[in-house]
Amino acid sequence: MMKAILCLVMLLLVGPAAAGQLEDAETALKQQDYVTALRLYRLAAEQGEVVAQFNLGNMYANGQGVPKDDAQAVRWYRLAAEHGDTEAQTILGAMYTFGKGVPKDDAQAVKWYRLAAERGDALAQTNLGASYANGAGVPKDYVLAYMWANLAAAGGIELAGKNRDVTAARMTPDQIAEAQRLSREWRPK
Repeated sequence: MMKAILCLVMLLLVGPAAAGQLEDAETALKQQDYVTALRLYRLAAEQGEVVAQFNLGNMYANGQGVPKDDAQAVRWYRLAAEHGDTEAQTILGAMYTFGKGVPKDDAQAVKWYRLAAERGDALAQTNLGASYANGAGVPKDYVLAYMWANLAAAGGIELAGKNRDVTAARMTPDQIAEAQRLSREWRPK
C-alpha cells in the first residue's frame, strides 16, 4: 500500500515537471537553441512524454543539435508511435517505405500507416491507399486503394484525389460503388 502511495505521489510530481520541460524545450527549439532543446526533450522523453519522443525523432531526422541520424530518429519515432502518436506512426511507415534508418520493409510500413489511417490521419490514408494500389506490403486491392485515397482526399490531401482517380480508371463501376460505400461507412477508431 505504501509503495502505491509513493508511486502516485511521484507521478503527480513528475507530470508538472515534464510539462515545464516540454514548454522550455519548445521555446529553446524556436530560438534554435538545439543543445538546450535536445537536453530537455530527452529528459521528458525518458519520462514517457510522447511529444518529447516525437520531437527528438524530428531533431535526429533533421540534424538539429545532433548529427543527422535516421536510426536514432526511428528509435524516438517508434516510442511515440507505440504510444499512439499518429504523426509518428505515419513518419515511421515512410521510413520503412524508403528504408531510412531501418531496412526497407513494406509490410512494416503498412502496419504503421494502418494504425494512423484508422485514426483518421489523412497522410497515412494516402500512403495506405498507395500501398494497396501498388500491392506494396499488402495484396493489390483497388477497392481499398480507392477507399483510403478517397478518405484522404476528403481530409485535404490533393495527391490522394489524383491517386483515387488513377485507381478508379482501373476499376469496374461495381468496384467503385463498393469503394464509395466503404468510404461513407468508415469511422475513425
